[in-house]
Amino acid sequence: MPTVVKKLTKNLTFWVLVAGVLGYLTALVFGDPEWTVDVSPPPFYELIVLLKTVFLALLKMLVAPIIFFSLIGGLLNIGDASRLKNLGSITISYYLCTTFIAICIGLTAVFFIHPWVGAVEQITVTALSTDPNYVTPAKFIDQSSGSLLQVARGLLSTAFTNPFTALAELNILAIATNAFLFGLAMVLVVPANSPLVAGVQHINDMLHKVLAWVVLTTPFGIFAIIFDVALRSGGTLLNSLLGFCAVVVGGTLLHGLVVLPLISKFVAGVGPGSFFSKAGKPLMVAFATASSSATLPVSMQAAEEEFGVSTTVSGFVFPLGATMNMDGTALYEGIAAVFLAYLFGIDLGTTGIVTVFFMAMVSSIGAPGMPSGSMAGMQMVLLGAGIPLEAIGILLVVERPLDTIRTAVNVEGDLIGALVTQRFFSKTVA
Repeated sequence: MPTVVKKLTKNLTFWVLVAGVLGYLTALVFGDPEWTVDVSPPPFYELIVLLKTVFLALLKMLVAPIIFFSLIGGLLNIGDASRLKNLGSITISYYLCTTFIAICIGLTAVFFIHPWVGAVEQITVTALSTDPNYVTPAKFIDQSSGSLLQVARGLLSTAFTNPFTALAELNILAIATNAFLFGLAMVLVVPANSPLVAGVQHINDMLHKVLAWVVLTTPFGIFAIIFDVALRSGGTLLNSLLGFCAVVVGGTLLHGLVVLPLISKFVAGVGPGSFFSKAGKPLMVAFATASSSATLPVSMQAAEEEFGVSTTVSGFVFPLGATMNMDGTALYEGIAAVFLAYLFGIDLGTTGIVTVFFMAMVSSIGAPGMPSGSMAGMQMVLLGAGIPLEAIGILLVVERPLDTIRTAVNVEGDLIGALVTQRFFSKTVA
């Protein structure tokens, strides 16, 4: 028992959960909602606001470079242009199709199943902006647009912006667009052994190391954010958050236990019973570690030894899938953005919701295959929709439990992707 307690106390997820619960209870017992509008609140609340501000500033500092270089790194994992034409076209088509299906599940959930509506007191951005430290985030979604063509025109004009301007102004859509263009160009013209390719990888490693340092401060930031949000939401946040979790888990399990097994059976020719019996080990590792990258060797071994996938296909599909195939992540980010938009009183409208899910799909490509690796992509979606970045702190309270489930689904998608690619690639080679 002492060993278990010792491991638990060294677990960051445990402390994030403790900080979130402590912040919520402290706000209910000792907090006063009037502090949020008081021109001279007590020093204790000012300290809470300071902790929140510093934590959010640390996150914002990394948003632009992480999105830019992670997306380029994801594309570089494709390899050379010849592999992109045959093996890459099959694999990427599969990834895009399954992610699109996941997005459709998420859209259906938020349009027809939204238990948080009416269950929580909304925090309007107007009220939040009374905080002198608050800056209204830029957004690319125009709620007043009446048609998809108007939305598309606005998106395109925002997307095709000078990359330096985009980085300086934190234009998330333009950063993603430039990253895709530069990444695709590098795949086509830059040799795999080029120092430029290695440099992108090194920059990604460096950024993820800095992000890991920032994550260590998460318990303090989460305590402050949950304390402040609990005061502003009237203490009704917890029930609404549980409803959000139920929708995410239900949608993710539907994708992982129904949609992907059907693709395995009818497209790859492997029945659900056979698939799960052979894929049990990598799925359990993914669930336990919440890391697609950590599961990569186990997934490749299972694909080659249990399913007979060639080393050529395995060596291409899995490294690419660890960053590009994020069905569970895209579904989660889309539902989360709609939930948080409601919480902060932002009316996205039908076209806005569809656009949010599109951005969730884009941001999931290139997400690092590490625990809570979707945090950078989630920031991209929130900022693009005009949702305050502090909303990320609300999600971090339930991030890890949800992360384990969606990572298992992501890895399941990689395994089935290898089977599908093997079947069709064999035909093209023959």
